[in-house]
Amino acid sequence: MKAILVLLSCVFYLNAHFLTFIPSTDNVSNQENSNVKFDAMFIHPFEQTGMTMVKPEGIFLGKEKLPLKETTKFEHKAWQTEYKVKKPGVYQFYVQPKAYFEPAEEKHIVHVPKLIISAFGLEDGWDEPLGLKYEIIPLVKPFAVYSGNLFQGKVLHNGKPASNVEVEVELFNEFGLKAPSDAHITQVVKTDDNGVFSFTMNHKGWWGFAALIEEGEKEHKGKMYPVENGALLWIKAY
Repeated sequence: MKAILVLLSCVFYLNAHFLTFIPSTDNVSNQENSNVKFDAMFIHPFEQTGMTMVKPEGIFLGKEKLPLKETTKFEHKAWQTEYKVKKPGVYQFYVQPKAYFEPAEEKHIVHVPKLIISAFGLEDGWDEPLGLKYEIIPLVKPFAVYSGNLFQGKVLHNGKPASNVEVEVELFNEFGLKAPSDAHITQVVKTDDNGVFSFTMNHKGWWGFAALIEEGEKEHKGKMYPVENGALLWIKAY
């Protein structure tokens, strides 16, 4: 019985991993903060523990592939890049990772996180999709959110609203907060018939939203396993 409880605990713990994508700012206001730095890491955001992230296919601004630099976050391999913003606009960045096989869950995991940054006061276009196969579109201006605000997003699958999809939510807990129970670490909401979910961001900091859609299969050691596709969006509450 003890072995079973330990195994269940490990499976639950593994369920809380996010591909975390954090910039140095989500509002470029002057030349001093216009060179935006990005960290991409595979971690447990609330618990602040890391996992090794293999080199992704790339970090992108639209079709532009940004240079990658290997780094270490939470004692594990992670990746960095940077981008010099030169003109006003709304910029959408995303990470295309390589599939990660999770033996405890017997599935491949492909989570694609997205960030939306406003530069020099221009705010048009923050709700426009990039055209990713799995994507979250914010319904609230994403770079001007206060803690306590209700955040809403729409999950798209092949460009169409995805209903009844679970969205995991977790705080990048750099504040040393303690959860009252393991169940409180990763919050879960679901999309409605229109693909819309709602969540109140009750603390300042970066919040990750991961809409999980299981679709397709990939091979691992001669056997086929399902693929968990994650549409991720990272939002900062002030």
